[in-house]
Order: sequence, then structure tokens, then C-alpha cells
Amino acid sequence: MLAAIPLDLQVHDTYFVVAHFHYVLIGGALFPLFGGFHHWFGKFTGRMMDEALGKLTFWVLFIGFNLTFFPMHLLGLHGMTRRIYTYSSEMGWGPANTLATIGAAIILLGGILFIANVLTSRKTGALAGNNPWDSGTLEWGTSSPPENYNFLLLPAVTSRYPLWTSLKERIAVTGLRSDRREVLVTTLDDAEPHHRYVLPRSSIWPFVTAILVTIGLIGSVFNFQWYYLGMLLATIGLVGWFWPRGSQEVVP
Repeated sequence: MLAAIPLDLQVHDTYFVVAHFHYVLIGGALFPLFGGFHHWFGKFTGRMMDEALGKLTFWVLFIGFNLTFFPMHLLGLHGMTRRIYTYSSEMGWGPANTLATIGAAIILLGGILFIANVLTSRKTGALAGNNPWDSGTLEWGTSSPPENYNFLLLPAVTSRYPLWTSLKERIAVTGLRSDRREVLVTTLDDAEPHHRYVLPRSSIWPFVTAILVTIGLIGSVFNFQWYYLGMLLATIGLVGWFWPRGSQEVVP
């Protein structure tokens, strides 16, 4: 929206930008995260979240979200700039800001309801079973919560819904070695078994690389020269990470 120059000239650096950003961030990312948490809660805890409380949480968050950020669009169109902590009453921004404040309190209430639902459902929720949603993907073919090994025999994925095909037809991967990390690689179009691939061994280098990058990025906040040092350190970490260690054989 803000890529449209005539609109951006009007709303640049106003509360419209704040509202637009949060509509995208919360509406497009945070709500799906809440939905995903409710969807998989039963799988990783073994118990279902309370449905009625979940619906109440959604509507409280939905109302609070819109009540908070919709008035900010109007504030921006009326000239309220970002990053100010006070303004004169003559500007007429008070009512919309009051609504936004009430909406923020409602969002907080929705978050409290969500946390309460998690805590109570973890102990007293209905038992989830292996597949409470009758889904077709592999995670629902394991116990809830899953065992450490997930599947005793690794199923071969031959369709978009392997739980309805591979597991029921007992199509499993056999012949993988147990003394090293091997996985089955399939064809792209038909998911037909193609070859075994040997995964790398455990390594400390990914963790070391993350630490080195963090040093450079945090340092660059205070002095940009740290950015170049961080890139150098990250390069050292990446070289150690990807340095060849024995043959990565591909087995037909």
C-alpha cells in the first residue's frame, strides 16, 4: 500500500504507517501462529485445548486488535506523527487514541485467556489421541506426544496425504543403516524412492557460527566497524561448518 507514492506522501511517518504495519504483522502472522498452536497443542502435549475458551480468546483478540489499530489509520490520515509522547488537545486526536488504548487492554485480556487455556488444558484437557483432526500428514500417525524415534519403521511418502496412504498400506523405508544418519531421497514429481543420502555428523560449528555472527551484529549497534569483524568471524565459522569431513556418499 505504501509503495503508492501519492498515498505515501500523505501518510509518511504518521500513525497510519504504525497501523498498516501491525495489521500486516498481527493479522497476517500472529493470528496464524495462535491457530497453529491450537492445532498442534494436542500432538505435543497429549491433551486438547478447550474449544470454547479458544473461540472466546479469538474474538477477544480480534476485537482488541481492530479496536487498537484501526483508529491509528484515521490518526495518521489526520496528521498524527509517529514517535511522539504527547500532543495538544486542540489536535482532536484524543478520542481515537483512547479507543486504541482500550483496544490494547483488550488484547492483553486475550493474551491472558490464551495463557490460562494453555495452563489448564495441559493438565485437564481432553485426551487428544493420535489424530484428533483426522489429518493426513505424518505427524498425526505417531502417539501424542510422540516417542523420541517417531516411527519404528520410517514411512515412505508417496502422496500429499501419506497418513492415508503410506501408513495404511504399510509402505515403509527399509534397508537404511543404523550406524550412521541416512535418509531416503525421493523423486520430485512422483515421490518414488530414488537413493539413500548420508547426512553430516553432529557438529559444534553451527553453534559457533551463530555466536560469532551475534558478536558482530551486537557490536555493530555501537560501532559499525564491528559489522566487518562479524562478517570475518562468520566466514571463519562457515568455513569450519562446511569443511569436508570424509565422503558424503550417495547410495542408489
